[in-house]
Amino acid sequence: MPDLVDTNLLVRYLTGEPPDQSEAAARVLERDAPILIAPLILVETAYVLRSVYGVAREDVAAALVDLVQRVNVQVLGVETSLVVQALGLCRASGRVSFADALLWAQARDLDQPVWTFDKNFPMEGVRIRRP
Repeated sequence: MPDLVDTNLLVRYLTGEPPDQSEAAARVLERDAPILIAPLILVETAYVLRSVYGVAREDVAAALVDLVQRVNVQVLGVETSLVVQALGLCRASGRVSFADALLWAQARDLDQPVWTFDKNFPMEGVRIRRP
């Protein structure tokens, strides 16, 4: 069974700060053992990189795409290709939040509808229901 990782480990890995923790995070993420990342952790990582570190949306999306495409990394309950597509939605538009994008990926993977008031919610391949 793959190990789960927390946001702080991903942030240290992606920012390189502080160096000792970044190196420790790299030892965990760059080994051959499988790693499992919950979609919520990807959303929180994006939030921390944007709000605390001031990383541009496009750079956050690119860093997360690189992360989830590592051979040993899986996203809990969502196909990697859908996560990559979802993160692409964040990169291309400031209107799609990381949370909405990953919910979109989960809805696609599960073939489930999404109830939302959000008119900017990504609709491709997802059944949207309005209350």
